[in-house]
Amino acid sequence: MIALAPLGGLLPILPGLVFLVLGLFVLRHQYHWAHRGLSWAGTRWPGAVAKVEVMETRMILRADRTMQGLRDRSRRIFGRAG
Repeated sequence: MIALAPLGGLLPILPGLVFLVLGLFVLRHQYHWAHRGLSWAGTRWPGAVAKVEVMETRMILRADRTMQGLRDRSRRIFGRAG
């Protein structure tokens, strides 16, 4: 029971840190302070920030492919009707 006390003290704090870093990641292009904060997070957790950046790139490419597919389908559907 005593060994779980430090874990119970950290659990409420850890999710807040995760959301803080994710918020900085989202706002980094709009605000200079967020870019500085993400730079700080990158020096502290370089592997985690790099993984999130790779995931962002994959999501952008996937969204582009999806949008291109939707455009192609709509051209086929509405091209035949016209």
